[in-house]
Amino acid sequence: MSKRINIKRQILLPIAAAGLLLTTASFQNDFFEIAKQIEIFTEMYKQLHMNYVDDTNPAELMDNAIEGMLEGLDPYTVYWTEQEVEKSNINRRGAYTGIGANVRTKKEAITIIEPWKDYPADKAGLKAGDDIIEIDGIKVADYKDNAGDLLQGSSGTALSITYIRQGKTIKTTLKREGIEVNAVPFYDMATPDIGYVVLSKFNEKASKETKAAIKELKEKGAAKIILDLRGNPGGLLSEAVNVSNLFIPKGKLITSTQSVVAKYNKTYLTNRDEEFEGMPVAVLINGRSASASEIVSGSLQDYDRAVIVGARSFGKGLVQRPKPLSYGTQVKITISRYYTPSGRCIQALDYWNRDENGDAIRTKKENYQAFQTVNSGRTVYDGGGVAPDITIASAAYSPVTTALLKENSIFDYATAYYYQHQFTSLDEIQFSDADFQEFVSWIEKRGFEFETVTESAFAKAYQTAANEELDDDIMNSYNSILETIKNAKRKEIINKKAEIKSLLTDEIVKRYFYKEGLYKHQIKYNPEIKAAIEVLNDKSKYQRILK
Repeated sequence: MSKRINIKRQILLPIAAAGLLLTTASFQNDFFEIAKQIEIFTEMYKQLHMNYVDDTNPAELMDNAIEGMLEGLDPYTVYWTEQEVEKSNINRRGAYTGIGANVRTKKEAITIIEPWKDYPADKAGLKAGDDIIEIDGIKVADYKDNAGDLLQGSSGTALSITYIRQGKTIKTTLKREGIEVNAVPFYDMATPDIGYVVLSKFNEKASKETKAAIKELKEKGAAKIILDLRGNPGGLLSEAVNVSNLFIPKGKLITSTQSVVAKYNKTYLTNRDEEFEGMPVAVLINGRSASASEIVSGSLQDYDRAVIVGARSFGKGLVQRPKPLSYGTQVKITISRYYTPSGRCIQALDYWNRDENGDAIRTKKENYQAFQTVNSGRTVYDGGGVAPDITIASAAYSPVTTALLKENSIFDYATAYYYQHQFTSLDEIQFSDADFQEFVSWIEKRGFEFETVTESAFAKAYQTAANEELDDDIMNSYNSILETIKNAKRKEIINKKAEIKSLLTDEIVKRYFYKEGLYKHQIKYNPEIKAAIEVLNDKSKYQRILK
């Protein structure tokens, strides 16, 4: 039985990198060097496979070479297998066949993150927090590929699953269905004259669904609109332009892209008449609003067309384009940076100039550059992401909050909370300060599983000391530092109560009343929506911000 070997990426990176450079603009100038490197790589690939001390897997060797070549670039330049290409097509189209749930695939299980109302997972009784351990007799822990793919299949086909809920093992069966993924999952009236529209992704249906939602709300009396882009990770650039066009006249620049490759230097203009001329707009953003969301919010801000409410957006100002490879695979390559109409680059991290730890550098606030909006000439800044006109604390994602999300502490606490509390209406759910203190205590009992950057750095330093046999001398000091960091983390959690409470409330509401219930709850209680309503109802404040 062959043993899979991981070859050091550092060896293959400079060699394998040359293999994909054949299609770049430098081909003609560097033909000899490219051909030389490809020949070296081919020979080395063969020699490793034929002569290495253990059996090697050719496909894994190549996968390691590809990963090594790409890891020094930005995280958006990636290699896609045939299955990943199909997933990308599904995301773009907004439809697929499956069980109707957001899931997270782990090594030993597939966790249900959110079952969608009235789809197969929901009908079968699956709930957020359930861990699927077996699908049609195949154990997730033994499946070498992405076990989430086992949930997909032809519409109407049945599958049996085994899952664990709160320590109890349960079996059930369900039938796959065609799943429609709406770009606009919810819209309603926030007040008698303010409409509220959630745009959650920029697939092929984004502008069409946004337009239809606002039109329907206008018929119900909406004279102003809140466009919610919080948590929207982006998608199709063309749809970002089309959504912006709903509020910006024909022939206006929405974004431009700049690249070292001349053919990727482009400008994107609106090509239709403005659909909702003069309608006051408030746009909600947060730290998970990225890419196409930033094109829309950035362009509306630059044309003084909307008041932006929330927290600074993610800061993804890089444009990718998929390029086909052999056997149905693709490489998605970052080809350019995009800029808002005022000239701002929204990219937050510099992946091409890294610090001593190899981490991408973030632009410091003192180095932000000032730009002027197109119509009123108000000052706006670059530096990564779109900065809101009205900042709301609950919308932010501080490092400690990001760590809690990354370690699933908020998700796991909401799961525990759900099985300990019963609610029959949305208005009953009010996550109080006392509830928050219980969450802090729960985190402490859990053992502060999330690791800060500071802890990671000290842990590396301590390991170095251990390697040099100095750990006995510094153990007391090291433990004292860890205790100090633990206390600092607890204090930081308390300081960020507003944003953490907001996320906890949202996660808990979804457990009882699905995503639709969450949006209805937010219309009543969410601080960002309240702030948007306030500014839209205060005409002088709205105009003062924009002019």
